[in-house]
Amino acid sequence: MINKIPLSVVVLTKNEEDNIEECLGSAYGWADEIIVVDDESTDRTVELAEKYADKIFHKPMKNEGAHRNWAYAQARNEWVLSLDADENVTDGLKKEVSQLIPDTDFEAFSIPIKTYIGDYWVEHSGWYPANKLRMFMKSRQRYEEVEVHPRVMCSIKTGSLTNDIIHKGYPDFAHFLSSLNRQTTLEARKWISTNRKMSFGKAFWRTIDRFPRSFIGKRGYKDGVIGFMIAFFASLYQVVSYAKYWQMKRENAKL
Repeated sequence: MINKIPLSVVVLTKNEEDNIEECLGSAYGWADEIIVVDDESTDRTVELAEKYADKIFHKPMKNEGAHRNWAYAQARNEWVLSLDADENVTDGLKKEVSQLIPDTDFEAFSIPIKTYIGDYWVEHSGWYPANKLRMFMKSRQRYEEVEVHPRVMCSIKTGSLTNDIIHKGYPDFAHFLSSLNRQTTLEARKWISTNRKMSFGKAFWRTIDRFPRSFIGKRGYKDGVIGFMIAFFASLYQVVSYAKYWQMKRENAKL
Protein backbone atom coordinates (compact mmCIF):
# COMPACT_ATOMS: atom_id res chain seq x y z
CA MET A 1 0.00 0.00 0.00
CA ILE A 2 1.48 3.35 -1.08
CA ASN A 3 0.66 6.25 1.22
CA LYS A 4 -0.45 9.51 -0.34
CA ILE A 5 2.38 11.92 -1.02
CA PRO A 6 2.33 15.76 -0.98
CA LEU A 7 1.90 16.04 -4.74
CA SER A 8 -0.82 17.67 -6.84
CA VAL A 9 -1.67 15.96 -10.13
CA VAL A 10 -3.05 18.50 -12.62
CA VAL A 11 -4.91 17.39 -15.76
CA LEU A 12 -6.20 19.66 -18.53
CA THR A 13 -9.25 18.28 -20.32
CA LYS A 14 -11.56 18.84 -23.26
CA ASN A 15 -13.95 16.06 -24.32
CA GLU A 16 -11.88 13.25 -22.84
CA GLU A 17 -14.60 10.87 -21.65
CA ASP A 18 -12.81 7.91 -23.26
CA ASN A 19 -9.58 8.55 -21.34
CA ILE A 20 -10.23 10.49 -18.16
CA GLU A 21 -11.11 7.64 -15.79
CA GLU A 22 -7.98 5.64 -16.59
CA CYS A 23 -5.87 8.79 -16.26
CA LEU A 24 -7.24 9.97 -12.92
CA GLY A 25 -7.62 6.43 -11.60
CA SER A 26 -3.88 5.86 -12.06
CA ALA A 27 -3.14 8.68 -9.58
CA TYR A 28 -6.10 8.18 -7.25
CA GLY A 29 -5.11 7.10 -3.74
CA TRP A 30 -1.46 7.98 -4.40
CA ALA A 31 -1.32 11.75 -4.97
CA ASP A 32 -2.52 14.04 -2.19
CA GLU A 33 -4.55 16.13 -4.64
CA ILE A 34 -6.04 15.69 -8.11
CA ILE A 35 -7.08 18.78 -10.07
CA VAL A 36 -8.94 18.90 -13.38
CA VAL A 37 -9.14 22.09 -15.43
CA ASP A 38 -11.79 21.56 -18.09
CA ASP A 39 -12.02 23.50 -21.34
CA GLU A 40 -15.79 23.51 -21.93
CA SER A 41 -16.23 19.78 -22.54
CA THR A 42 -19.53 18.79 -24.10
CA ASP A 43 -19.31 15.07 -23.29
CA ARG A 44 -19.19 13.22 -19.92
CA THR A 45 -15.63 14.27 -19.05
CA VAL A 46 -16.57 16.36 -16.00
CA GLU A 47 -19.13 13.85 -14.75
CA LEU A 48 -16.57 11.05 -14.85
CA ALA A 49 -13.81 13.21 -13.36
CA GLU A 50 -15.95 13.96 -10.31
CA LYS A 51 -15.34 10.41 -9.09
CA TYR A 52 -11.63 11.10 -8.64
CA ALA A 53 -10.84 14.83 -8.62
CA ASP A 54 -10.53 16.96 -5.50
CA LYS A 55 -11.07 20.12 -7.54
CA ILE A 56 -12.61 20.73 -10.96
CA PHE A 57 -12.29 24.12 -12.60
CA HIS A 58 -14.15 25.25 -15.72
CA LYS A 59 -11.97 27.50 -17.83
CA PRO A 60 -11.74 27.90 -21.63
CA MET A 61 -8.24 27.53 -23.05
CA LYS A 62 -7.32 30.54 -25.18
CA ASN A 63 -3.55 30.30 -24.79
CA GLU A 64 -1.90 27.03 -23.74
CA GLY A 65 1.03 28.57 -21.88
CA ALA A 66 -1.14 30.96 -19.86
CA HIS A 67 -3.70 28.19 -19.27
CA ARG A 68 -1.05 25.88 -17.86
CA ASN A 69 0.44 28.59 -15.62
CA TRP A 70 -3.02 29.29 -14.19
CA ALA A 71 -3.84 25.61 -13.71
CA TYR A 72 -0.66 24.78 -11.82
CA ALA A 73 -1.09 27.82 -9.58
CA GLN A 74 -4.33 26.27 -8.25
CA ALA A 75 -2.44 23.37 -6.62
CA ARG A 76 -2.22 23.38 -2.85
CA ASN A 77 1.07 21.45 -2.93
CA GLU A 78 4.39 22.86 -4.02
CA TRP A 79 5.12 19.77 -6.10
CA VAL A 80 2.99 19.29 -9.23
CA LEU A 81 2.76 16.41 -11.68
CA SER A 82 1.31 17.45 -15.04
CA LEU A 83 -0.59 14.73 -16.90
CA ASP A 84 -2.44 14.82 -20.20
CA ALA A 85 -5.87 13.21 -20.12
CA ASP A 86 -4.71 10.35 -22.34
CA GLU A 87 -1.81 9.50 -20.02
CA ASN A 88 -1.50 7.43 -16.86
CA VAL A 89 1.05 6.88 -14.12
CA THR A 90 2.76 3.50 -13.89
CA ASP A 91 3.27 1.72 -10.56
CA GLY A 92 7.02 2.00 -11.04
CA LEU A 93 6.79 5.77 -11.41
CA LYS A 94 4.62 6.02 -8.30
CA LYS A 95 7.23 4.19 -6.22
CA GLU A 96 10.08 6.25 -7.67
CA VAL A 97 8.34 9.57 -7.00
CA SER A 98 7.27 8.49 -3.51
CA GLN A 99 10.93 7.98 -2.61
CA LEU A 100 11.87 11.47 -3.83
CA ILE A 101 9.11 13.82 -2.69
CA PRO A 102 9.49 16.10 -0.85
CA ASP A 103 13.14 15.42 0.08
CA THR A 104 15.15 16.19 -3.06
CA ASP A 105 17.68 18.81 -4.17
CA PHE A 106 16.10 19.09 -7.62
CA GLU A 107 13.37 21.58 -8.51
CA ALA A 108 11.91 19.58 -11.41
CA PHE A 109 12.11 16.18 -13.06
CA SER A 110 11.81 14.98 -16.63
CA ILE A 111 9.91 11.71 -17.14
CA PRO A 112 10.10 9.22 -20.05
CA ILE A 113 6.88 9.05 -22.08
CA LYS A 114 5.86 5.68 -23.54
CA THR A 115 3.54 6.50 -26.45
CA TYR A 116 1.17 4.16 -28.29
CA ILE A 117 -0.57 4.35 -31.66
CA GLY A 118 -3.42 1.92 -31.23
CA ASP A 119 -1.86 -0.99 -29.34
CA TYR A 120 1.60 -0.42 -30.84
CA TRP A 121 4.32 1.06 -28.62
CA VAL A 122 6.42 3.43 -30.72
CA GLU A 123 9.83 2.50 -29.40
CA HIS A 124 11.92 4.33 -32.01
CA SER A 125 11.39 7.33 -34.36
CA GLY A 126 12.60 9.63 -31.55
CA TRP A 127 9.43 8.88 -29.57
CA TYR A 128 11.03 7.00 -26.71
CA PRO A 129 12.09 7.81 -24.08
CA ALA A 130 11.17 11.37 -25.22
CA ASN A 131 11.73 12.71 -21.71
CA LYS A 132 9.47 15.64 -20.84
CA LEU A 133 9.58 17.94 -17.85
CA ARG A 134 6.38 16.92 -16.08
CA MET A 135 7.00 17.15 -12.34
CA PHE A 136 8.14 20.40 -10.79
CA MET A 137 7.94 22.87 -7.93
CA LYS A 138 5.19 25.24 -9.02
CA SER A 139 6.95 28.30 -7.57
CA ARG A 140 10.06 27.62 -9.67
CA GLN A 141 8.58 27.01 -13.11
CA ARG A 142 6.68 29.12 -15.60
CA TYR A 143 5.74 28.55 -19.23
CA GLU A 144 5.97 31.08 -22.03
CA GLU A 145 2.44 32.20 -22.85
CA VAL A 146 2.01 30.96 -26.42
CA GLU A 147 -0.78 28.91 -28.01
CA VAL A 148 1.17 25.75 -28.78
CA HIS A 149 4.33 24.00 -27.52
CA PRO A 150 5.09 26.50 -24.72
CA ARG A 151 8.63 26.36 -23.39
CA VAL A 152 9.73 26.58 -19.77
CA MET A 153 10.93 30.14 -19.21
CA CYS A 154 12.75 29.64 -15.89
CA SER A 155 16.17 28.15 -15.22
CA ILE A 156 15.61 25.27 -12.82
CA LYS A 157 17.69 22.42 -11.43
CA THR A 158 16.30 19.37 -13.23
CA GLY A 159 16.72 15.66 -12.59
CA SER A 160 15.56 12.65 -14.60
CA LEU A 161 13.29 9.81 -13.55
CA THR A 162 13.58 6.31 -15.01
CA ASN A 163 10.00 4.98 -14.88
CA ASP A 164 7.41 5.84 -17.53
CA ILE A 165 4.24 7.77 -18.06
CA ILE A 166 2.03 5.76 -20.43
CA HIS A 167 0.66 7.90 -23.27
CA LYS A 168 -2.22 6.36 -25.22
CA GLY A 169 -2.01 9.21 -27.65
CA TYR A 170 -3.59 8.00 -30.86
CA PRO A 171 -6.20 5.23 -31.12
CA ASP A 172 -5.59 5.16 -34.89
CA PHE A 173 -4.14 7.20 -37.76
CA ALA A 174 -7.38 9.13 -38.18
CA HIS A 175 -6.79 10.63 -34.74
CA PHE A 176 -3.15 11.22 -35.65
CA LEU A 177 -4.18 13.23 -38.72
CA SER A 178 -6.79 15.14 -36.74
CA SER A 179 -4.14 16.09 -34.21
CA LEU A 180 -1.74 17.14 -36.97
CA ASN A 181 -4.40 19.39 -38.49
CA ARG A 182 -5.09 21.05 -35.14
CA GLN A 183 -1.42 21.42 -34.18
CA THR A 184 -0.39 22.94 -37.54
CA THR A 185 -3.12 25.57 -37.18
CA LEU A 186 -1.82 26.47 -33.73
CA GLU A 187 1.78 26.47 -35.00
CA ALA A 188 0.90 28.92 -37.78
CA ARG A 189 -0.91 31.17 -35.30
CA LYS A 190 2.14 31.06 -33.04
CA TRP A 191 4.40 32.22 -35.87
CA ILE A 192 2.00 35.10 -36.57
CA SER A 193 1.53 36.17 -32.93
CA THR A 194 5.28 36.10 -32.19
CA ASN A 195 6.19 37.84 -35.48
CA ARG A 196 8.23 34.82 -36.56
CA LYS A 197 9.71 35.28 -40.02
CA MET A 198 9.10 32.08 -41.92
CA SER A 199 10.07 31.82 -45.59
CA PHE A 200 8.99 29.18 -48.07
CA GLY A 201 12.64 28.18 -48.44
CA LYS A 202 13.01 27.50 -44.73
CA ALA A 203 9.71 25.61 -44.63
CA PHE A 204 10.70 23.58 -47.70
CA TRP A 205 14.05 22.65 -46.17
CA ARG A 206 12.37 21.58 -42.94
CA THR A 207 9.92 19.49 -44.96
CA ILE A 208 12.57 17.50 -46.80
CA ASP A 209 14.84 17.32 -43.75
CA ARG A 210 12.33 15.87 -41.28
CA PHE A 211 11.66 12.57 -43.05
CA PRO A 212 15.23 11.20 -43.16
CA ARG A 213 15.94 12.61 -39.72
CA SER A 214 13.03 10.64 -38.25
CA PHE A 215 13.07 7.50 -40.40
CA ILE A 216 16.85 7.00 -40.61
CA GLY A 217 18.53 9.22 -38.02
CA LYS A 218 16.08 8.28 -35.26
CA ARG A 219 15.75 4.70 -36.50
CA GLY A 220 12.09 4.97 -37.38
CA TYR A 221 12.61 2.14 -39.87
CA LYS A 222 12.65 -0.20 -36.86
CA ASP A 223 9.00 0.70 -36.30
CA GLY A 224 8.12 -0.45 -39.82
CA VAL A 225 4.99 1.07 -41.35
CA ILE A 226 4.34 3.02 -38.15
CA GLY A 227 7.83 4.53 -38.36
CA PHE A 228 7.34 5.46 -42.02
CA MET A 229 4.04 7.20 -41.28
CA ILE A 230 5.52 9.08 -38.30
CA ALA A 231 8.37 10.34 -40.48
CA PHE A 232 5.96 11.28 -43.25
CA PHE A 233 3.69 13.19 -40.85
CA ALA A 234 6.72 14.94 -39.31
CA SER A 235 7.60 16.16 -42.79
CA LEU A 236 4.01 17.06 -43.61
CA TYR A 237 3.72 19.08 -40.39
CA GLN A 238 6.24 21.60 -41.68
CA VAL A 239 4.71 22.30 -45.08
CA VAL A 240 1.12 22.34 -43.78
CA SER A 241 2.10 24.77 -41.00
CA TYR A 242 3.68 27.03 -43.60
CA ALA A 243 0.65 26.87 -45.91
CA LYS A 244 -1.62 27.95 -43.05
CA TYR A 245 0.86 30.66 -42.01
CA TRP A 246 0.95 31.99 -45.60
CA GLN A 247 -2.84 32.09 -45.76
CA MET A 248 -3.17 33.81 -42.36
CA LYS A 249 -0.68 36.50 -43.37
CA ARG A 250 -2.62 37.21 -46.56
CA GLU A 251 -5.90 37.42 -44.65
CA ASN A 252 -4.37 39.74 -42.03
CA ALA A 253 -3.00 42.01 -44.77
CA LYS A 254 -6.54 42.55 -46.04
CA LEU A 255 -7.78 43.80 -42.67
